[in-house]
Amino acid sequence: MASIDNEQLAAELRTVITRLVKKLRKKSEVGSQLSLTQRSTLAMLYQSEMLPSELAAQEKITNQSMSQVLNHLDELGLINRKPSETDKRKVLVSISEQGVSLLLQMREERNHWLARAIAETCFPPEQEALLKAIGPLTKILDFE
Repeated sequence: MASIDNEQLAAELRTVITRLVKKLRKKSEVGSQLSLTQRSTLAMLYQSEMLPSELAAQEKITNQSMSQVLNHLDELGLINRKPSETDKRKVLVSISEQGVSLLLQMREERNHWLARAIAETCFPPEQEALLKAIGPLTKILDFE
């Protein structure tokens, strides 16, 4: 069996994944009205409510930049803010019902496009290979 050139594999995998992610971002008409950071912030808030500083740290942006992101999401009615019960100086941010609806619609649009692309371009053995690749790709995601 020929040895695998991990550097070449990494370069090709990075290129394909990057192109796929960019294409998926474009496959949601609903999602196109929000920036990548705004969409990512909504996705984090879908998991749990957070402080603005926690969101900024997760997104690796300044608190001031996160404040602008949150203000825009608030103007669109996609988030809720409430004072912290333990520290009234702090505000907890959560996703609103409208935000959940928008997030799920974005995901559905992308899932639909990807499912259609897989069905129309990949033969059953290739579809099985994609399914088998999910495990190793998940391991890579968990690597620090």
